Amino acid sequence: MRIVFMGSSPASAECLHALLREETFKVVGVVTQPDRPAGRGKTLTPCALARYAASMGLTEIIKPVNVNAEEPMARIREWCPDVVAVVAYGQILRKPLLELPRFGCVNCHFSLLPKYRGAAPVVAALEAGDRLTGVSVMRMGEGLDDGPVMLRRFEPIYPDTTGGGLMDDLAVAGGVTLAKALKLAWEGKLPPEEPQDESASSYAKKLKKSDALIDWDRPVIEIERRIRAYNPWPLCHTFLPERFRRKGNAGRLAVNRSRVAKLEPGWESALPGTVLKLTKDGPVVKCHDTALLLVDVKPEGGSSMSGGAFLSGRKLVPFSDRFVNS
Repeated sequence: MRIVFMGSSPASAECLHALLREETFKVVGVVTQPDRPAGRGKTLTPCALARYAASMGLTEIIKPVNVNAEEPMARIREWCPDVVAVVAYGQILRKPLLELPRFGCVNCHFSLLPKYRGAAPVVAALEAGDRLTGVSVMRMGEGLDDGPVMLRRFEPIYPDTTGGGLMDDLAVAGGVTLAKALKLAWEGKLPPEEPQDESASSYAKKLKKSDALIDWDRPVIEIERRIRAYNPWPLCHTFLPERFRRKGNAGRLAVNRSRVAKLEPGWESALPGTVLKLTKDGPVVKCHDTALLLVDVKPEGGSSMSGGAFLSGRKLVPFSDRFVNS
């Protein structure tokens, strides 16, 4: 089976790795995103998939701004793919491209479709408190993640699961499931495809850094889930009281890990964001209903550290200091 692979992320690279292990498959071309400025020097840098493909000796790599334009389309036709496999590519494929390969275009999506179509399904599952998610390999149509599902694989979500950890697990599961689906299709043994139930569909929008600002006037379980979901990017954050800020430093404090804490007598009337208690593990902060212990944090301009280490350098005063939204 001749495969053109499209993607950009580390999860895409993991799925490509799974296809390259199979003797049945021949990856004849890779389509990924243009190089982007990165780092302090804003040096043009290839994405994770481009780097991985090059490291594996693949030379047929293109990085079109618009994959549906005539030049990249002509290149893909030259590769004569039996199928185009797509994982977290980031561009919409139009009808001429969808109809080009013999087996069509197949996408590996990191949710149990039709739940969480769109750009951030892993974050959405964690924010919702789901205990089960998975990957769906689907045949692509002109709509957004709405094609019939060819194969699924389920993955549990544990109480301490982070967005990064879950994405790593789903990337491995996605590679295995994508390879299995393509192999079954090639052998004519694929089970009947399952149309998606539109009435059960939901959408997970693309994340922005501003989405990660902690609103302390929300239920504690909602904040704790979001902290896990947004780790490692964009990382939930709050801001230190004014007296801890220096010139050129806004006092931004990222929260890597947290733990729900019980309210003690006399804490109920404190305003959201108020520092309630200082412990060896970190500060306890008032939320809408109960409280949250900040276990691991990253101050602006500094490195990640335990909540206890953070407190050793900043003398917060319980019931006087508050974390704020700006």
